[in-house]
Amino acid sequence: MNSSLTTDTKLNKMKLKKATAIQALQKTMYEGSEVDGFYGDGKSIVEVPEIPIKHSFADQLYIRQMDLSKGDVVVGAVHNHLHVWFLLKGKVIINNNGEKVEHIAPCYTVSTPGSQRIILALEDAIFVNVHKNPDNIKDIEELEKELVSITKEEYNTKYNNI
Repeated sequence: MNSSLTTDTKLNKMKLKKATAIQALQKTMYEGSEVDGFYGDGKSIVEVPEIPIKHSFADQLYIRQMDLSKGDVVVGAVHNHLHVWFLLKGKVIINNNGEKVEHIAPCYTVSTPGSQRIILALEDAIFVNVHKNPDNIKDIEELEKELVSITKEEYNTKYNNI
């Protein structure tokens, strides 16, 4: 979601301490979805023309590459499973469930189930998630239903974390 935000804005100083703060940000963004640069409805994963996604597959792996431009902000879905993500290029600030960390490429992190990231691109960046895909599913919608939940509530219901 590319908007007029700069890295000097409050978003760069993210202090989202609880999942409720992330949900509040999502709600604000969804309510502004009719404004140029805001996408999503909070009910499904959207394809954003300005943030290309490349889908690749290897035996029992799904690789999802997201190309971000400086200033892009993305609120990701809640990840259902342990997986790895790589920052191949650029610099980003990631708020993951209230923990804010600046990452400079090249780097990688193991992401735990229940993770939900807000990503702010401080520079043009290439961000890659690598997920297990034991059934070698190639239908993206089917994969997304398995790999992510749209909301924390959906995740908690799926995995009895209420």
